[in-house]
Amino acid sequence: MAPTQRVTLKEIAAQTGVSLTTISKVLNGAADVSSATRALVEEQLRRSGYRRRKSKDRREYIEVVLHELDGDWALAVIEGVRESAAEVGLAISLSVSGDRRAPGAEWLDAVVRRGPTGIILLFADVPPQGRATLKARGIPFVVIDPAGDPAPGIPSVGSANWSGGLAATRHLLELGHRRIAVITGPEEVMSSLARLDGYRAAMTSAGMAIEPEWIRYGDFQREGGERHAGELLGLADPPTAIFAGNDLQALGVLYAAQARGVAVPGGLSVVGYDDLAIAELASPRLTTVHQPLREMAEQATKLLLQQLDDPQPEVTRVELATSLVLRDSTAAPAR
Repeated sequence: MAPTQRVTLKEIAAQTGVSLTTISKVLNGAADVSSATRALVEEQLRRSGYRRRKSKDRREYIEVVLHELDGDWALAVIEGVRESAAEVGLAISLSVSGDRRAPGAEWLDAVVRRGPTGIILLFADVPPQGRATLKARGIPFVVIDPAGDPAPGIPSVGSANWSGGLAATRHLLELGHRRIAVITGPEEVMSSLARLDGYRAAMTSAGMAIEPEWIRYGDFQREGGERHAGELLGLADPPTAIFAGNDLQALGVLYAAQARGVAVPGGLSVVGYDDLAIAELASPRLTTVHQPLREMAEQATKLLLQQLDDPQPEVTRVELATSLVLRDSTAAPAR
């Protein structure tokens, strides 16, 4: 007799003692599962009457949506999704659409026609009407590093941006800096504001005044970092340290300092954010806040796969820890 209540993969995992990832591998025919484990999972799936909610037209791939295919940040996340998807027998595809807030209007109709297994969005969220459409089609989605505050119940993955901004600024304070400026990202992006709040918290708790001209809103691009740094270094009493909201802007700060003959770190200390490959290749090598981009991609893929079998998962928000990576771009201020 068929079961009256739909069985979820969480229940299968509890009954077999096998992880959700391994069960997903079995369902997708991945090769790297032992024969004994595969037999155990398949037998329990059969006995429970489990049926995967899957349209006959559904294609076995994850669609990754971003507003621009540019920079090491996006590439690191894409590679993380690709690796995680491959582990369970799924491919990925890329879709470039819209802006930081949401994909373009044309994207929704197209993605419904394509019918992917699920969708992972970088920065952007899906408008309410789009969410309803995707839900009706049984297409789950997850947002990585959402630009705004995601609506309740929207699965999302991010990092501890406030803690990262706090750690970066505290490092500069501990070196003895007092005039510390910040070039964060766009004012409407949640991660930008969280990093800025971390900077403010560190300065305030240390009893340091913050001059209004020390706070700059950038665009997460090198050129913007260079422009803002040039203006900061041109002040009558310029900062001795700059916390940049990402590594690209920090690279722009290095360019501006070099153009004005300001030595880094002798005359100016610089801290970035993300810990991309360019941080290690910069001259001097950038002290920066490590953001676990690969791990964020892995968690997003895991959340996505869980939704295939449990449309209302218990966990909808995952926030991963950041850490400060000390290199060569920071030092005590010149006396």
